[in-house]
Amino acid sequence: MKELTEVLKDWEAIIGLEIHCELTTMETKMFCSCPVQFGDEPNTHTCPVCLGLPGALPVPNESAIESIVLAGLATNCDIEKESMFYRKGYFYPDMAKNFQTTQGPVAFCMRGHLDLDVPAKAAAERVDVEKDDDGGYTAHVGIVRIHMEEDAGKMVHLGGSSGRISGAEHSLVDYNRAGTPLIELVTKPDLRTPEEARLFMQKLRQIYLAIGISDCSMEEGSLRCDSNVSLRRRGDTEFGTKTELKNMNSYKSLHDGLAYEICRQAEILEEGGTVRQETRHWEPAAKRTIVMRTKETEDDYRMFPDPDLAPFSLTDEWIEGVRAKLPELPDAKRERYIQNFSLPKADADEIAGEPELAETFERSADGQSSDVAKKIANLLLNDLLAYEKDHECKICDTKLDSASLATLATHLAGDDISAQQGREVFEAMLDSGVDPDVYIKEHDMEQSVDTAEIEALVDEIMAANPDKVEQYKGGKTGLQGFFMGQVMQKMAGKGNPKVISQIVTEKLES
Repeated sequence: MKELTEVLKDWEAIIGLEIHCELTTMETKMFCSCPVQFGDEPNTHTCPVCLGLPGALPVPNESAIESIVLAGLATNCDIEKESMFYRKGYFYPDMAKNFQTTQGPVAFCMRGHLDLDVPAKAAAERVDVEKDDDGGYTAHVGIVRIHMEEDAGKMVHLGGSSGRISGAEHSLVDYNRAGTPLIELVTKPDLRTPEEARLFMQKLRQIYLAIGISDCSMEEGSLRCDSNVSLRRRGDTEFGTKTELKNMNSYKSLHDGLAYEICRQAEILEEGGTVRQETRHWEPAAKRTIVMRTKETEDDYRMFPDPDLAPFSLTDEWIEGVRAKLPELPDAKRERYIQNFSLPKADADEIAGEPELAETFERSADGQSSDVAKKIANLLLNDLLAYEKDHECKICDTKLDSASLATLATHLAGDDISAQQGREVFEAMLDSGVDPDVYIKEHDMEQSVDTAEIEALVDEIMAANPDKVEQYKGGKTGLQGFFMGQVMQKMAGKGNPKVISQIVTEKLES
């Protein structure tokens, strides 16, 4: 099978995404009062409504509807005032009612869009766009709709080696998740590469986190993605036959599943075969897609208006009330960080996309210089994230204090301590909440900036190494590091590297 970049020279991939997000910040399910909780004992959060028992009547969750309108406003959608719920025939074991309550042709949110900044490192897969000076480009992705529906239960497959249905001996059903409010965003087929798909899902996750509607945990299934992909020869305008990839629960799975499917379809077409419309499943361990079932059509779902739920009529006043609750979104936050603190775009984007990280950064960087703010950003993006991974924790689980973080960053920006010492202090702050000033003093970390002492040492070392001085003056400027190292050694590592470097250079070039 050809490599993806080779395939995309001859073929254009047409990709659309269907991204499902559970509204995990809701206290109760979409149509009943059962709690929304993850990880509890199976089948302990169910009732006649979410199990679809005869005579049970659903009552819509207003907070969930507010959340989907927030999502629509944050993704530039038009908010439809008039809409209604439908019943969708869905005969699977994890849907106890044998239908899913969802929205029909008109959803709460219609006709939106997001623009993707595709950086140079992710731009190689796209061969048909003009790149900017940095090697990246901007992709405009249309959004068809965001509709509200209820989630299904969870299947637990036992007896196999992978926990998946393939090879399992039997399956169990947990209905705790059934009825959880779920929103589904459907893009236009505007994506052209697996990288664009990954970046779109990443950006959407950042937006959903910012507006506080979900924890967006891909590992726990509260954010998951299906994709539709087809191929056409470059220059053609007709779409090819598409396949659907189901339930990809990580950025890597989304990218790799699409890459495999694009290459698989290209191989079939180049050998004169025909791509079948079907639903396929990505197997990360085997690094391949497998057939799940022949793709259903809209007719197969037999949708009709739900007789138990009245149509919705949202007022302008109510919609504007929701709009007023929109927080600053990640793109705007990123631009503010670049403007106010001179952060590199990639750093600003990463911080702005994680609410806890952004909150910690803003509290610490408030009123600080750009040099100090950059040190704060480095500590958060490098040392904090590494600490979280090693200790399997979040910021809220550490002892980090914003004022202390600013103090440490000030020491680093002023070269009072080395970067290695800064990492040591930072880890102690995360572990025990120690005051950085106290730790630096107790561990005798303060670096000397006594220029008279440093100048005397440089003169001494130059006098002891006249041959190396001559070699430096003859063009071997790399020897500057030798003289710096000698000074640092004599000062037992307590000299300020920036001051030492400046004095060494001045002495050698005089």
